[in-house]
Amino acid sequence: MGKRQSLRTLLNNFVEHQVFQRSIMALIIINAIILGLETSPEVMAVFAPQFHIFDKVVIVVFCIELALRIYAKGTRFFFDPWGIFDLIVVVITLLPSSEALSVLRALRVLRVFRLVSAIPRLRRIVAALLHAVPGVGAVMALLMLVFYVFSVITTKVFGENFPNWFGSLGESMFTLFQIMTLESWSMGIVRPVMEMHPWAWILFLTFIILSSFTVLNLFIAIIIDSMQSLNSDNRASVIEETSEVAAMAANNDEEELKKIREEIQELRRLLVNKLN
Repeated sequence: MGKRQSLRTLLNNFVEHQVFQRSIMALIIINAIILGLETSPEVMAVFAPQFHIFDKVVIVVFCIELALRIYAKGTRFFFDPWGIFDLIVVVITLLPSSEALSVLRALRVLRVFRLVSAIPRLRRIVAALLHAVPGVGAVMALLMLVFYVFSVITTKVFGENFPNWFGSLGESMFTLFQIMTLESWSMGIVRPVMEMHPWAWILFLTFIILSSFTVLNLFIAIIIDSMQSLNSDNRASVIEETSEVAAMAANNDEEELKKIREEIQELRRLLVNKLN
């Protein structure tokens, strides 16, 4: 049991070592570049066999690395969200693919997402996004409410004259989404509508202000606030750990001083006894 525990500790130190982590990151980046090159017929005509061999080597290395991590961490691995994420990515890339299932073959590019779990800063950003999900959900509900209200209005007002854009509730929502992204909204949609409804600019500008300039900025504010909250929590935990370490060190110093005083008193007592 002790040997197994020491082996797990040794393997855990190995897989957590910076050299090992950076090697895996470099392999992921190289693999991502090669997967991009595989989209070029000219490149594949020359390097297809080499790329195929490299792809097999990469998946073998990823499987070995994952197996080492599972063995080193034991059951703790399955309670680590990033470990489960890496496991899912590797399992997906191991799925059999054929010409009929070319989508599964394309899913190999998902290996690139392992950079998220390998780079601490990316992990913090993802954690902030997940932490902001409740607030983002509320903003999404507000945005959908704005979309629904304006879709009903534009369908009833402009649907008869512009059926391609506002003929139904779904078409109105899609058109309003295009307007929200500010993609050809003026010359492509609003000005043609204004030729028949001169007052339409009021409706569309109100929608743009509510959706693009107000609601979407709320998304950014919530995510930034979430990142600041996580950073504050991390700093607080670091300060707490530092305080605990300092308190332990102070207690140890006091115990050492107490022992030294007792030893000095014992020496004095012995000297006095000898002199007497």
